[in-house]
Amino acid sequence: MRSRTRTVATLAPVLVAVLAACAAKAAAPPGDTAAPSKPAVAAASTAASTAIAAASTTIAAASTTVGAPAGSTGAAVAATADAAVAGDIPDNQAFVAVSSSTGATPPGAGYVISVPEGWARTTDGAATVFSDKFNTVRIETVAMAVAPTVASVTSGEVPAIASSATGYKAGKVVAATRKSGPVIVSTYQMTSAPNAVTSKTVTLDVERYEFWKNGTVAIVTLSSAAGSDNVDPWRAVTDGFAWR
Repeated sequence: MRSRTRTVATLAPVLVAVLAACAAKAAAPPGDTAAPSKPAVAAASTAASTAIAAASTTIAAASTTVGAPAGSTGAAVAATADAAVAGDIPDNQAFVAVSSSTGATPPGAGYVISVPEGWARTTDGAATVFSDKFNTVRIETVAMAVAPTVASVTSGEVPAIASSATGYKAGKVVAATRKSGPVIVSTYQMTSAPNAVTSKTVTLDVERYEFWKNGTVAIVTLSSAAGSDNVDPWRAVTDGFAWR
């Protein structure tokens, strides 16, 4: 679900208009059925805007503390809430299909995948990375003789991730299905790298998908600020993966 703050922001213009009309009508002399004057409407709108801004601030403060762990500071919880809002991928986000390079490594590891349109594309070694704000889609392929299982990922890969990810917090390892077939999904949390400008870090929710075919595994890693509502966009990305 989206944040309460965003809901208030969406309703604010409507509330301003309603309160403005009511205030102007109340200010009119008894029996006066003429339309309220522009100065009266403007004054009422200003008062309504001030009241709604104050209400928005109060609700925003409340929404960042609801469900906060005991002992959490207001600043820390507020930072997490702000990061979650920034990490929400818009509902109207468009997706585009991108393909791996012709000379895929290992051989036969070519793929196509859907990623959010407009995100920055970079490389990290053999991995291709698409990113926007706190959100990242990372794809890489490696040789793997046999298909991964929940047991093999739990015993072999999870410990390696735990030792290399800062602030690692274990999640689950489960078997799932996407349009291209079966996939092993690992979830966990970790701390992001410091922002290059502010040096701030945020907690990330991470989903790691392993698609296997003929001795090759494609690892699709999705990350966003903890608490972000990206269930549907991440489903679009992983359903958009296919071997080629």
